[in-house]
Amino acid sequence: MIRSCFSGRVLYATPRLDPLDQAVMAEIDEMRRDLKYRLAEPHRWDRQLGRQLQARAIQGSNAIEGYRAGVEDIESIMAGEEPLETSSSVAREIAGYQQALTYIQFLSRAPAFRYEVALLNALNFMMIGHHRDKTPGVVRPGGIYVRNAATGEVVYEGPDAEEVPGLMSELVEWLNDGDPDMPSYVRGAMAHFNLVAIHPWRDGNGRMSRALQTLVLGRDQILTPEFCSIEEWLGLGENTVDYYRALREVQGGTWRPHGDTLSWVRFCLRAHHLQAQRVRLRLAEAGEIWMLLEKQVDDDGLNVRSVSALYEVFVNRRLRRSRYQAEEGLSQGQAARDLRELAARGWLRPYGETKGRFYAPGPRMAEIKADFAERATPLRDPYH
Repeated sequence: MIRSCFSGRVLYATPRLDPLDQAVMAEIDEMRRDLKYRLAEPHRWDRQLGRQLQARAIQGSNAIEGYRAGVEDIESIMAGEEPLETSSSVAREIAGYQQALTYIQFLSRAPAFRYEVALLNALNFMMIGHHRDKTPGVVRPGGIYVRNAATGEVVYEGPDAEEVPGLMSELVEWLNDGDPDMPSYVRGAMAHFNLVAIHPWRDGNGRMSRALQTLVLGRDQILTPEFCSIEEWLGLGENTVDYYRALREVQGGTWRPHGDTLSWVRFCLRAHHLQAQRVRLRLAEAGEIWMLLEKQVDDDGLNVRSVSALYEVFVNRRLRRSRYQAEEGLSQGQAARDLRELAARGWLRPYGETKGRFYAPGPRMAEIKADFAERATPLRDPYH
């Protein structure tokens, strides 16, 4: 039920859910609790999986805006290293988003917290502060239009600039006190929708709206943000087309708040369910592959620490020596020797020289990757 102070429809209203939606949320909750239980006992692979999920969330949200980078390069940027393939301009977008998402991780655990307009402005500045010509972190001074990139057609017009400060204040008030009995999945979806509909900044509105949804979920503290975000899912191929379609269906081209937002919330619930399935499968796979690699390394008479290097090339396309060195706290010489030995045993294949050198899966790892790919479990659509 909408709190009375928001019944004037200053913002888009949270919809009533039907029994099917409640059932989908119950399944999401069950998967999240299962993940939380599994993560409660620390495993060697948890840290690498969490880092990979954060990189994929960054990749997904930025890909929606046309800033494309591989997961391996994003992880390099997260570690403060130069990416191998990504252009400097895209790397700046990735670094800005990673900075904001890292802050969201801290905010999710903060004991004292309230949403503020200044906080949202600061997150926007973190994301696009390198675009000084777009007045990052400052509410836009004029109108704003969203265009179809292919046709140039205006598909959405935001509210007038003079309305934006009041709308942002209303949004923050709702974030702190509105719909307190609604599940965080629903509140996160509505926070996302209202912010992207207000479109308060000259740039970064889509990324900010997706990041705000992640923050709402993180504050629920069922799981850390990287394990409950749907940003990766939204950035995957046809999912992005569906995402824009879901937004446009409710927005109708202009700012006109109403309560007919159920289709949007259902779109988000479906994304949560499917992403939770993906994460649960990845976590189970991580344990299985780690144990398998431990046995293989032991049979080869190699140091058990090299399992982390093999796991990295299992989940990604390549590994850099500096990543493995930092992961295991090794000297440069130790890390280089381990990787040379793994390459000699057919686990890795080296490419490039000096700073550009990296290791891709060798024939033995490629065989294991192919075996796991064949066993991939299809996801179940909760609404079908």
